[in-house]
Amino acid sequence: MADEIPPPPPAFGGAAPSEIIDPGEFAAVAADVSARAGIVLLNSPEAEHHRQRGAVAYAVAAVEEVLKFIPAGQDAVPASAFSSEAGRARYEKDPGKFRRDILEIELRLTRQILTDIDTVSPPPGDTGSRGSGSAPGVN
Repeated sequence: MADEIPPPPPAFGGAAPSEIIDPGEFAAVAADVSARAGIVLLNSPEAEHHRQRGAVAYAVAAVEEVLKFIPAGQDAVPASAFSSEAGRARYEKDPGKFRRDILEIELRLTRQILTDIDTVSPPPGDTGSRGSGSAPGVN
């Protein structure tokens, strides 16, 4: 594992689930960042939507992290994966949100928002390459 090169931002880590942050915490990040970016997207002109791309990409990365906690052949994040008080509380409130099918729908929809941002609001001077805009905040 020491030889593993981490992926570029906004990804959080390699192929294995985090041993530091639990899936409930990643889910909270995804929900919070998505909600804040969504409010801005709904209340700003399309020409300014590119400003939220980094935040939405960060939300995608957080959902991808939650999915890493689902063991091969399983359909959901197991309760034992939740190691923090906040993560366990989130899981206990609605364990269905940690099913593979629900997480994959969330991931697909959030990725679609990125595609839509790229379609309607490329950044000024865009050369076709996509920077990550790794900051999780909303401008």
